[in-house]
Amino acid sequence: MISGAHAILYSKDADADREFFRDVLRFRSVDAGDGWHIFALPPAEVAVHPADKNGRHELFLMCDDLDATIKSLRRKKVRCSAPVERDWGTLTMVTLPGGGKLGVYQPKHPLAHGRGLRSTSSPSHRPFDGSNSPP
Repeated sequence: MISGAHAILYSKDADADREFFRDVLRFRSVDAGDGWHIFALPPAEVAVHPADKNGRHELFLMCDDLDATIKSLRRKKVRCSAPVERDWGTLTMVTLPGGGKLGVYQPKHPLAHGRGLRSTSSPSHRPFDGSNSPP
């Protein structure tokens, strides 16, 4: 049986991005050996979107209050894009120390973890239309 999920971010400066996850986001981690940290994530969800080709994957972090999250990150000198409204949530792009971008959003959709849990057989289930990424 599946017991969890493991996401991988590729970076030109993996050490700096690991420090970001440890020191800025304050994610707990385990040392898998030789200083190679693997970080615990908050509760997670996975969505499957239609695409022309297989093999594309994305990672977005979710928050309860995007404005407060942006303010907190900016106080720590983290660059965040201006928030953008989407049908599925309000999104900012965070610039990682290694130069990559990471989406952080405040969802408008029901959550698959916690209080928004719904079965896909629920009559209120509404499929996502695919406009610009999450859910």
